[in-house]
Amino acid sequence: MLDRELALEVLRAARRRGGAFAELYVEERTSASIHLDDGKIEELTTGLDRGAGVRVGEGTTYGYAHSNRLDREALLRAAEAASASFRGEAASVLDLRELSPSVVHPAGRPAGDVPAATKVGWLREVDDAARSHSPDVRQVIGAYSDSLARVLIASSDGRWVREERPRVRLYVTVVAARNGNMQTGGHGPAALSGVELFDLKPPRETAEIAATRAVTMLDSIPAPAGEMAVVLGPGCGGVLFHEAVGHPLEADIVDKQASVYRGRLGETLASVLVNGVDDATVVNAWGSFSFDDEGTPSERTVLFEDGVLRGWLYDRLRAEKDGVSSSGNGRRQSYASPPIPRMTNTYILNGASKPDEVISSTGRGMYVTALAGGQVNPATGDFVFGCSTAFLIERGEITTPVRGANLIGQAIPVMSAVDAVADDFDTWEGVCGKDGQGVPVGSGSPTIRISQITVGGTGA
Repeated sequence: MLDRELALEVLRAARRRGGAFAELYVEERTSASIHLDDGKIEELTTGLDRGAGVRVGEGTTYGYAHSNRLDREALLRAAEAASASFRGEAASVLDLRELSPSVVHPAGRPAGDVPAATKVGWLREVDDAARSHSPDVRQVIGAYSDSLARVLIASSDGRWVREERPRVRLYVTVVAARNGNMQTGGHGPAALSGVELFDLKPPRETAEIAATRAVTMLDSIPAPAGEMAVVLGPGCGGVLFHEAVGHPLEADIVDKQASVYRGRLGETLASVLVNGVDDATVVNAWGSFSFDDEGTPSERTVLFEDGVLRGWLYDRLRAEKDGVSSSGNGRRQSYASPPIPRMTNTYILNGASKPDEVISSTGRGMYVTALAGGQVNPATGDFVFGCSTAFLIERGEITTPVRGANLIGQAIPVMSAVDAVADDFDTWEGVCGKDGQGVPVGSGSPTIRISQITVGGTGA
């Protein structure tokens, strides 16, 4: 995408006024998206976006400028703008040497090689499968997307990184209605891969899961309120872990003294059953990559080991401030955004229990298979999460679906109250927003039980 000599020239221009380092991030992204609503293809779009961002940093302060042009003049102007606030002497740029990735994420069947008609066919299949599931299905919305990002990162310390990131996703939303009662269910597998994803997770199966969730909730009753045991189904606990625990472990949050975990490395802050990681090396996982957006190789970072807090999620700036190595968590939405510490694939790992045993040993409580939106305060760990699909547990059995349930608690006490971790690990994929930037992230967990948590509801 860019000649090496031009990259060197841009980096030298960016360091004319000093700074601890300069960095050039170049990106070219092709994309396609198709939207189906009520059996009709409402939108089919393709796109191409390319550009570059230049950053000059000193400590945790930096200047950043970007351009959607890759010619010499535009890049030199971006370098000038990024360095404008610095007043030091010119600094050197090392010769650029290409880094080889330790993990790659191949696309077995590149999405760009698949005809649009085939992709439309997957959405037709989604619509048919959801409507065949039940006469109560009223609306089916399918959203298919794929992209291929070609990334080049060059920095004044000699890094020269090139990577291709193919991503594909299918999300299905189903609305069901009966006797004036309306409920919604959704499901959306995604991967850093080609369309071979749909061999593992066929579109029909995705539609049936979404339809089942919507139709099941038509028979729901108002959720009870109070303190009780809550069992989170496979993957679901990972969403809670991502939001309530993962964000306070991002190094910029810690650095701003806005994290409940600040200064507590080495302490037992979760149940001894909780082992948690952030892992961008998982092959073809939605939140993975070979290098982060600062050119640091992807890593597997241990966050909790037998309940003990072990690490933060670092980008380059905060890692240098703390005198440690970056954990490879510097990520950005695009060339137009500077990198910040972000999660990748954040997982609670498998335990020793069996999921059936976790349920059967729960006398009374609630079983949650899908979380809705939530709010988290990283400084205190306080959170509130809605439950989009949940059921009562009565005498060790899953019984009546319930609606309107909310989980209310604090990260440390709730994670410390985990008293069962099963061995049926699964993942949930999504897009995480922070500071106006959205990036692909994976969440994952087996079935876990929280022995006591506050449930907000309107039922008896």
